[in-house]
Amino acid sequence: MFVTKCDAPKLYSEETFMRLTRNLFNGIALSAIVAAAAFGAPAAHAAEKITIMVGGYEKQIYLPAKLAESLGYFKDEGLDVELLNEAAGVDAENQLLAGAVQGVVGFYDHCVDLQAKGKFVESIVQFSQAPGEVELVSTNHPEIKSPADFKGKTLGVTGLGSSTNFLTLYMASKAGLQPGDVVTVPVGAGGTFIAAMQQDQIQAGMTTEPTISRMLKTGEAKVLVDMRTPEATRQALGGTYPAASLYLETSWVDEHKEETQKLANAFVKTLKFINTHSAAEIADKMPKDFYVGDKDGYIKALGEGKGMFTPDGVMPEDGPKTVLAVLSEFSKNVKGKQIDLSKTYTTEFVKNAK
Repeated sequence: MFVTKCDAPKLYSEETFMRLTRNLFNGIALSAIVAAAAFGAPAAHAAEKITIMVGGYEKQIYLPAKLAESLGYFKDEGLDVELLNEAAGVDAENQLLAGAVQGVVGFYDHCVDLQAKGKFVESIVQFSQAPGEVELVSTNHPEIKSPADFKGKTLGVTGLGSSTNFLTLYMASKAGLQPGDVVTVPVGAGGTFIAAMQQDQIQAGMTTEPTISRMLKTGEAKVLVDMRTPEATRQALGGTYPAASLYLETSWVDEHKEETQKLANAFVKTLKFINTHSAAEIADKMPKDFYVGDKDGYIKALGEGKGMFTPDGVMPEDGPKTVLAVLSEFSKNVKGKQIDLSKTYTTEFVKNAK
């Protein structure tokens, strides 16, 4: 196998920890109310809060989450939605399975990976048809001219078991490298990714906007592999790679059809907004701290990358099989398993979106 290395365990921020604890407590309280009702005890009906964890909501690949909130589309649907932030998608996935959140905005490939573990989750709205990721290489390492030059190098990913980890290992394999030729380490995104490259803890790494623009602006890194558009992704991976999505546990969807449809309505409206407005108009709706002090750079990056978003939330027909090909090679959970791709996503709700 390719080598992965884990640094010190990442702790949740106090704010996120408290919110997750509150969500778990609320879930227990709700169960108690349901049990009481079953025995004839009166219980007041209240609208259910839907908590969605985003795998880094400042990342442009997950922009639809905060944009939907900013545009008021959740409220327009009569939904009480709370967005929580988590740097790595694999950690957001764990919170979904623990029952701390009802949904995740993260990569579709988690739906495939989890089915191999006997857990059924499905993409309800497919935000993007390309990863929106870039493999950056430090300008201190001009010897790295292609993934074939990764041999003996340490490569940064958001987290072990994350989408960036699978994609990094897949690129190395396509370049002819053997197991053990590269090491991947979890460095997150933003400041932690930048610091890791500046300190030569990693010589290259996979990340998204706005981290990409920050490192290109300082001249500390250059683009080695670009997967910000469907065309570039097909060249890098051999097919369309559906990435950012809203995914939910299938059991929750089956029990909450109305709420699921309303979530789909809100996000499809958001994707249409992205498709019909300029990068500058979209940026004006986002929190100012997302610009990281460079609004012009944020707008430029968004203008170049917003073509990755689907216009209607529908899963690209040829996408799931590309994802399965990548995971079948590098996910120990998926390798050798029979996966029913039709159960990893649904177009029911986006096609009925109002």
